[in-house]
Amino acid sequence: MKEYSVFDILGPIMVGPSSSHTAGAARIGKVAKYISGDDFNSVTFYLHGSFAKTYKGHGTDKALVAGILGMEPYDERLRNSLNIAEDKGIKVSFVETDLGNQHENTVKIVFNKNDGSKTEVIGSSIGGGNIIITNVDGYNVKMTGDHPTLIVTQNDKKGVISSVTAVLSQNNINIGVMKVKRKKKGVEAYMIIETDDDITDDVIEQLKNTENVLEVKVINPVKKR
Repeated sequence: MKEYSVFDILGPIMVGPSSSHTAGAARIGKVAKYISGDDFNSVTFYLHGSFAKTYKGHGTDKALVAGILGMEPYDERLRNSLNIAEDKGIKVSFVETDLGNQHENTVKIVFNKNDGSKTEVIGSSIGGGNIIITNVDGYNVKMTGDHPTLIVTQNDKKGVISSVTAVLSQNNINIGVMKVKRKKKGVEAYMIIETDDDITDDVIEQLKNTENVLEVKVINPVKKR
């Protein structure tokens, strides 16, 4: 028999009207911001399924923008997020699209960075304010944003995984879930590591200085409250 938490029964504390279309959307936006970083000047939201059909009426547009601005689902400023983004000089646009075989409440968020690069994140709101991130920059992943998470991009060479896990062990950080994916053998790989412990700036610097590590991103848990 499945166990249910109070959160599952009562839902998240949030600015309404919908846990799936508002709270979940805000959480997707905030996790995507952690993945992208802060150095972006415009964001395009590609809305799929129910998100595409009802995003204005349910406030999904405002919630997504609130998320990429770093707001929590219960932040009262969520209602004014579009104006806040404009004041910050961040351009946002919404495109109704078909993302294929995805959950009905799915969005692809494309961040246009100040250096001319892009970060793409696909996430779904799966009910009760809960989310899942399924793709980052073309890599299929599975992240919920409920635990401290490392995304490590690396040269696909022997010994990199053991070097990264050694840094975590030396800093008393326990690995809960770890997945390794690669686009092409011997070129570039991706590690997704969920941990039981907070990841400090010092640990991040140690990982960045690890041989054959190309990039390190950290996702801190997005609070449901």
